[in-house]
Amino acid sequence: MEMNSLLLIKDYGKITIKLKELMDEHNITRNQLANMINSRFEVINKWYNNEVEKLDLDVLARICYVLNCKVEDIIKYE
Repeated sequence: MEMNSLLLIKDYGKITIKLKELMDEHNITRNQLANMINSRFEVINKWYNNEVEKLDLDVLARICYVLNCKVEDIIKYE
């Protein structure tokens, strides 16, 4: 069985955070969401600007709960 190595794959895709679009649909600001999920503005700002390097699953769960959405509404693999 041959396994692909990341060193051999030129384009393995990327993960995109779509929180900005979802927040715009719900008319919620970054400050409001941070307060609603009991988090810091800086954390939400990174999610909002698609600058998350490592996913905090607890933050993701709280966002999904507050916005009444699914993980796939926020995270996209391209």
